[in-house]
Amino acid sequence: MFWTSLILAALAIFFLLFYWYLKLFGDSLAIKERLNRYARKQEISYEPRKKELSLPLWNRICTPLFKKLRQNKQLPAAQHRQMSRKIRLAGNPWGITPYELKLIKYAAALLCGGTSLGTGYLLHLSNILNITLMPLMCYVGWLLPEIYLNARAKSRQNEVERSLPDVLDLLTVSIEAGLGFDAALLKVVEKSKGVLADELKEMINEVQMGKPRLEALRDMADRVGVEDLSSFVGAVVMAEQMGVRLGNVLRTQSDQIRLKRRQRAEEMAFKAPVKMLLPLVFLIFPATFIVLLGPAVIRIMSVFGG
Repeated sequence: MFWTSLILAALAIFFLLFYWYLKLFGDSLAIKERLNRYARKQEISYEPRKKELSLPLWNRICTPLFKKLRQNKQLPAAQHRQMSRKIRLAGNPWGITPYELKLIKYAAALLCGGTSLGTGYLLHLSNILNITLMPLMCYVGWLLPEIYLNARAKSRQNEVERSLPDVLDLLTVSIEAGLGFDAALLKVVEKSKGVLADELKEMINEVQMGKPRLEALRDMADRVGVEDLSSFVGAVVMAEQMGVRLGNVLRTQSDQIRLKRRQRAEEMAFKAPVKMLLPLVFLIFPATFIVLLGPAVIRIMSVFGG
């Protein structure tokens, strides 16, 4: 049983590392191999059998297997939408698809369960404890990818909330200086950095490829998932439809977003004493009492004990 768990853990680690190796370096390795082939001026045979046999063993066996796993499996529609939204809010890290995310979750669950079982045998834990910990660690491994996506999405949203008022100020100044909305967005992208600037750049690229501007704005707000940005997009759409000057609308939106940011900061400040109460009572106070009263208690015990 011990060797079985170690083999399972080793296989899980191998397949997980191999998967991420393909995701991170697969395209660059393929380009490098193509360039080397052209540099050596190799004659490529177009006969299907010879061409297949000329490929490395890795490309002939493992790569089609992973492609089949990624392409031929389908998720339920509701689960696919839910996982797609999580990936989209997290910024689509590494370009993974919902099914690839599910494969990662299975691999993480297998890896954590096998690691827990192997560690338990190395530490000579009881079989009951090993059997109890293994499903728990599998569940933890199953949740880890989603925890990472949620944390990444929250980090992106916080960054957008912090940078949105400054971006709106720059956009307002550019429009009031005589630039059009698209030109002002380009100026904002040039002068800004971060998640919001990247999303605006992607939105501009979509518009340049023929997508309607209002639809591209709505898609950008849906990708980010920040209420303030959705409010800004709604105001821009309303101004476009009603013919209102964008400068006044953007200035109003900037003031409102700054007010909301100030209110959120005040709310966090009011919550801080309550959050500090638990570590204060259970961690700081006991240590303080031990330092202050410890010598007195020891002396009293020595007097009455003697």
